[in-house]
Amino acid sequence: MEAFLITGLLILEAAIIAVLVLKRRPASPAASAPGPPVVADAEPQRLEAEQLCNFIGVTTKLDPHRKPGPQLAPLVQSLFEVESVAIFDADIEEVYRAGEWFDDLPDILRNICTFETVSDDPETGLSRRVLRMGDLPIGALLLRGETRDRMASAIASIVAITFDRYHAFANESRTESARQAEQLRTTVLDSLAHAYKTPLTAIAAASEGLSSTGSLSTDQAGLVALISEQTALLNRLTNRLLRTARLQASDMIPHAEKVAIAPLIEDVVASLRDQLAGFPVKIAISRDDLSLRCDRSLLTALLTQYVDNAAKYGTAGTPVTIEAAERAAEVIFSVHSLGPAIPAADFERIFDRFYRSSTLANKAPGTGIGLSVAKRTAQAQGGHVWVTSDADKGTTFYASLPTIPPSAVAQGGARK
Repeated sequence: MEAFLITGLLILEAAIIAVLVLKRRPASPAASAPGPPVVADAEPQRLEAEQLCNFIGVTTKLDPHRKPGPQLAPLVQSLFEVESVAIFDADIEEVYRAGEWFDDLPDILRNICTFETVSDDPETGLSRRVLRMGDLPIGALLLRGETRDRMASAIASIVAITFDRYHAFANESRTESARQAEQLRTTVLDSLAHAYKTPLTAIAAASEGLSSTGSLSTDQAGLVALISEQTALLNRLTNRLLRTARLQASDMIPHAEKVAIAPLIEDVVASLRDQLAGFPVKIAISRDDLSLRCDRSLLTALLTQYVDNAAKYGTAGTPVTIEAAERAAEVIFSVHSLGPAIPAADFERIFDRFYRSSTLANKAPGTGIGLSVAKRTAQAQGGHVWVTSDADKGTTFYASLPTIPPSAVAQGGARK
């Protein structure tokens, strides 16, 4: 989930920078002279915006489990057509380079990071940038070639975010330290999600304001639309992050209420209409008035994850089937789709936090958090989850919730 937010923010930040690149064109002496406007700088700036968008597109698709440095250095060199690129990752003390460089390059990069150097030297063509996450220097970038100062800063920001995303995944793989820091991490997630709300609201208002001016070019309008789209996405992800933080808390208490199943499933499908655009959706409920005493928000989170997974990994054009049936003292929910089979050895582990089946890991982006959240929502209400998968029959994720919530059973026992 954190990685999705970082990726969304990366796209959003680059789109904003690209708008500024196109919008804020440097004034020229001829600009105030009578006659037709001078647009000599328009084409280079348009090219820079295009390069930046391409860079964003590629970096967001990099495998977050692999070191990004060896891929980023040649990528920056080729996309922005500079002579040489050097990147320093301070966290693991590694230098990545493309093109010809000096022998003392590692020392130069460490100095840029240590002294937080930001400079452009027209004579040598060198641009120095410190890589930051907030106020923390995490590395350095050195470019040689024709690159405008604002573009060099944009490249540095995107490289820093990509490094931070990789280290976030690497840190999560250190299971022992992750266990020890679980409560702290929950607090940070909750705080982070709430902190996003204010700037996201401001960004949404600003993009609406830009759109309403009516003076944007086609390129600028497209970038503003991208800002609005990504802001809405981040809002949704932030809400999901808040729910995830809540689910990590050991003292989470479900709030049981009578929930009508059919309308809830319809709401889940409606919220995922974009993801399900290429899939026929079939809903089968054992009876129209089926209801369950449970926590509505937790059940919604569970089914949302299951349906989102079906759309993410299912084969386009094949149906996604959502079922709910009452059996004995429980209601069983299932979401079925056709796509790559999950190996039987992964049936249990796929619900573990951060685990992703090897057959699915490269098919779609993800962090491995979602299914662990689904498992927690069921367990918090006295239920359980499981999966079946077959290359011919497809994959079905199940969740069983008791018709009488555990809290009600406990209260009944206390009264006796």
